[in-house]
Amino acid sequence: MEQATIADLSAAMAHGELTSEAITRHYLTRIERIDQAGPKINAVIELNPEALEEAKALDKERSHDQIRGPLHGVPILIKDNIETRYPMHTTAGSIVLKDFRVRRDAHLVKRLRRSGAVILGKANLSEWANFRGHRSVSGWSSLGGLTRNPHALDRTACGSSSGSAAGVAADLCAAAVGTETDGSIICPSHSCGVVGLKPTVGLISRRGIVPIAHSQDTAGPIGRTVADVAIMLGVMAGTDPEDGVTKTRPRPWIHDYSRFLIDDGLRGARLGVARNLVGNDPRVTEILESSLDLMRKAGAEIVDPADLPNADALGDDEIAVLLTEFKADMNQYLASLGSNAPVHSLEDLITFNRDHREQVLTYFGQELFIEALAKASLKSKPYRQALASCQRLAQKEGIDALISRHKLDAIIMPSGGPAWLIDLVNGDSYNSEVDRTGPAAVAGYPHITVPAGFIRGLPIGLSFVAGAWQEGTLLKLAYAFERLSHERRPPQFRKSAVI
Repeated sequence: MEQATIADLSAAMAHGELTSEAITRHYLTRIERIDQAGPKINAVIELNPEALEEAKALDKERSHDQIRGPLHGVPILIKDNIETRYPMHTTAGSIVLKDFRVRRDAHLVKRLRRSGAVILGKANLSEWANFRGHRSVSGWSSLGGLTRNPHALDRTACGSSSGSAAGVAADLCAAAVGTETDGSIICPSHSCGVVGLKPTVGLISRRGIVPIAHSQDTAGPIGRTVADVAIMLGVMAGTDPEDGVTKTRPRPWIHDYSRFLIDDGLRGARLGVARNLVGNDPRVTEILESSLDLMRKAGAEIVDPADLPNADALGDDEIAVLLTEFKADMNQYLASLGSNAPVHSLEDLITFNRDHREQVLTYFGQELFIEALAKASLKSKPYRQALASCQRLAQKEGIDALISRHKLDAIIMPSGGPAWLIDLVNGDSYNSEVDRTGPAAVAGYPHITVPAGFIRGLPIGLSFVAGAWQEGTLLKLAYAFERLSHERRPPQFRKSAVI
């Protein structure tokens, strides 16, 4: 069962070789042995006490030929900023919500349950999705502690979906759900050597997700293979009357992304190399060049260079947008939790953190919270100007312009450099002189990372970025590349990277 894909598990259950109960027990045992003891990855912040009962009920349905969908009986982890109903909690990693429970599942969790997924538990994360302080430590939360990279325990799992990616890499679940505002699916997936997809904003409902900024927030699937990610995406995507952005997706909706998974998906594809986002690490460049050679041999036409316009022009406007939207969105979210919630506003949250600084502000502060609190409303002119600038530079004059100019199917680049050493004193060190996740994040466009190689035992991913609603295209390209490269490796849980 180790490193089994969703298709492997589904086939084993269909043939009567395994039950959902047995699979769920296997993952629960592995979490106890690897996550809570042994290497102590610390990817799981809470287990679902009803997981085995859910699995047994799904086995009973299967025995009566009642199959809900492609995830029937498959255990998955949910990032703990995504709401799950009683008896689980939804905390965003903060001790302020450690005893609080919401009344219902997030829309995407409801869809996963309807498809037969077993909710194994909640994944640890960077507290408040890594939007709290300037010197943050990715993968650390005051409630869940520090998630470590299963390939090298002294290295970051990145953030904020650290637990989701590390859990998938360490084989603590079949797949997981993460969220991203800017980099929080792509960076952890790349750093942990798995596949992660940040979809177009609006493909998956945001209802029931603890927010940062509505113009960029989205959930997305993380899996060991592109096929697993495609299955998860098809289940999670869908219109939600409570999230108007889901109504902007052109019809018809796609609920079976596996149809895009073809072996020769690179043949005839035009791919542009964003050389201005490659960076200066020759080891990363060598992996990129090897990947390009593979894709050329598979029939892809490589446009090189195809520099992405405005990639370095988004920073100030993006942070202005994120801070303003965070204030409005977080106030609205906390107020929606009802009178029983321990905090009801961003101001309450700041006060709680100050009052519990020894537990919450142990390694870094809450400067972003304080800066957000000082921002004006969503109707303010500076916010509206910054948002318009972001969308223009990232969309029309950025990704859209480059794809149109060269008639590209996708833009490609390395997903990042080797995972940096965990540093609880100085915080994160992203080891990158270029912003590879910002353009697609600000545009709200899809971005997928696939394992492409290793540096000293640390994974390096290859990124594919496309225009709005082009998830199918990205899955086709990524699947074909994955079939050629075979660069995903199970982690060895070393104490440090190979020297």
